[in-house]
Amino acid sequence: MKKAILPAGWVKPRGYANGVAAQGTQVHIAGQIGWDANERFTSSEFGAQAAQALRNIAAVLEAAGGRPEHLVRLTWYVTDKREYLASLKAIGAAFRESIGDYDIAMSAFEVTALMEDEAKVEIEATAVIPDGIQSAA
Repeated sequence: MKKAILPAGWVKPRGYANGVAAQGTQVHIAGQIGWDANERFTSSEFGAQAAQALRNIAAVLEAAGGRPEHLVRLTWYVTDKREYLASLKAIGAAFRESIGDYDIAMSAFEVTALMEDEAKVEIEATAVIPDGIQSAA
């Protein structure tokens, strides 16, 4: 079980949590980019790449015995802040479809490049699978 942290008197953030408390098995997911399981990009669009990266995170988490609601932290690396902001509607739709839960501590950084030239976004994730849930790991 996880709990979003909101200090007294703070405005509730939109689309993320300021902090998250959780107890259980930690799963640290390497940065996922917008390519498929065969390491092929199917789109050069920022929103589509973000959607694929989120699906990749969900797949890795499932392989560990977890579910998207167990995510506690996401760190986004984007190559173009303006393209990220212009794609928020598509990102939001993809997030609701793949993850669904905004009670996740998140940070985002604009970087000059990612290791794969075609990649526009890379997302690292941390999840905590509650005690008592069977893990595949």
